[in-house]
Amino acid sequence: MNSKAILAIAAFAAIASTGARAEADASQYVHKFEGNRTRAEVMAEAAVVSATRSTEPAGSRIAAPLKSTVDAKALREQAAQAVRLGQISYGEARI
Repeated sequence: MNSKAILAIAAFAAIASTGARAEADASQYVHKFEGNRTRAEVMAEAAVVSATRSTEPAGSRIAAPLKSTVDAKALREQAAQAVRLGQISYGEARI
């Protein structure tokens, strides 16, 4: 068989299978639901939730700055010495 014939057969099979699925009855997937609460009860609950809900996104609070007893000048000197001794890297890392 040549490639045109195989392609034509595959296209016909795809169209035929799509048509078969289109005729399926979707009502078998519908679920029946019966609630026992009134509309007023649901609306009252929604009002309470919206009144007590925070509009602040989760995790958006900023922590207070930490108090440090270390002198900034001494810290810079220690960092510079660590770079000179090769204890910490400086600049871009080479891979």
